[in-house]
Amino acid sequence: MIKGLQTLTLLDYPGKVACTVFLGGCNLRCPFCHNGGIVLNPAAEPDIPEAEIFALLKKRRGVLEGVCITGGEPTLWKGLWDFSREIKAMGYAVKLDTNGTRPEVMHKLILAGAVDYVAMDIKNSPEKYPETTGIPELEIGPVKDSVRLLMQGAVQHEFRTTVVKGLHTSEDMRTIGRWIQGEEKYFIQPYRDSDLVIDRRCERHSDEELHELLEAAREFVPGAEIRG
Repeated sequence: MIKGLQTLTLLDYPGKVACTVFLGGCNLRCPFCHNGGIVLNPAAEPDIPEAEIFALLKKRRGVLEGVCITGGEPTLWKGLWDFSREIKAMGYAVKLDTNGTRPEVMHKLILAGAVDYVAMDIKNSPEKYPETTGIPELEIGPVKDSVRLLMQGAVQHEFRTTVVKGLHTSEDMRTIGRWIQGEEKYFIQPYRDSDLVIDRRCERHSDEELHELLEAAREFVPGAEIRG
């Protein structure tokens, strides 16, 4: 399931020097996803042994402070529990990136102290989730459960939305803002093109349009920011 490794990042884990582990497979098909290879056909991507990750962490003690676990969707991996616990046992902080579709997995990790920070993607306003995720029959209930769980404050966290022209409007940002009203950390991330994006027809908002989206979100989440 481990399909990629970034050995050093100053951006992925707020306030920490970290490395990032990419897990293959996802239960969504967001057209703007920039990790299309490990989402659509993870079996075609080379595997990285867990031992290689732990060897790096052992070697980088005193340099690295945390590990970001991203994907794909990490909570689909049955080995996530043991993997995260072993990283914690080595003295590292663990950040989990998730789409929130498996709240029971996230809850288990939080209760066990196996994760220190969660970054959850809010794909769009609830009524536009099927269109935005590429899953027409998607059940939004688990996503709402994950939002509720994080808003209870059991773990440090942030919410974020990657915005795409034609999919995300100012009214969508207001709806998301109402949904997470009271939160401090909400980031709007502009779409960025790459060869690995699932649908290359996606377009980025102009700077002026991004500002309009931000102001709409700030009506309910004053601390919202644009990231990237």
